[in-house]
Amino acid sequence: MGMTAEERERPVIRVAVVDDEALVRSGLRLILGTAPDIEVVAECSGASAADTVLRSKADVVLLDIRMPDADGLSVLRQLRAAPRSPAVAMLTTFDVQEYLAAALRAGAAGFLLKDTDPEQLVRAVRTLADGGSVLDPAVTRAVIGGYLAAEAEATAAEAVEALTPREREVLALLGEGLANPQIADRMGLAPSTVKDHVRAVLGKLGGLNRVQAAIVADRAGLVTSRPPIGGPR
Repeated sequence: MGMTAEERERPVIRVAVVDDEALVRSGLRLILGTAPDIEVVAECSGASAADTVLRSKADVVLLDIRMPDADGLSVLRQLRAAPRSPAVAMLTTFDVQEYLAAALRAGAAGFLLKDTDPEQLVRAVRTLADGGSVLDPAVTRAVIGGYLAAEAEATAAEAVEALTPREREVLALLGEGLANPQIADRMGLAPSTVKDHVRAVLGKLGGLNRVQAAIVADRAGLVTSRPPIGGPR
């Protein structure tokens, strides 16, 4: 689980894990604890999860999408409405497709299976902390189908066609889940320029968030190959 020089220099990433199963919480804590730049600052479940997470000042939250004692989507909405909202990736299994589109609309930054490979999980947390998105390849198709079926695929396709060539290149990199600094490196542009391009792309796509844009990019055929979860490291 190597780190780049940039990752070694930045502050430790504060992570909160919200899941109703103690075994899942402890397993994720042990995995993330192997990374020197990541600290699990909260583990919880239940209706008070949002308050616990916000008090912990977590940068990244791994949130179970469906819990018997709390609605994961409700917790997500509370976190996204907070003044200092953390990046939230939903922990999911294969049997919750009906929740995926709702999580996208509520501002989820991605989806991860609970049995994600440890090295990929660490990469995903770093990407989320950088402002990127994460889509586990095993659930990407389910997310795409559930979202675009509800969001007028034809309209999305027309919006993509209206983008400039540079904006389509930016959208393709969003489709890989890259954060702005990674996009800047790939395109040889200043981070401020990339930020402007990303804002323009998301606006032209109807005010989508980065994960929604990544799904549109995939469906439009702009993502020719998806790197491991969290992008290249």
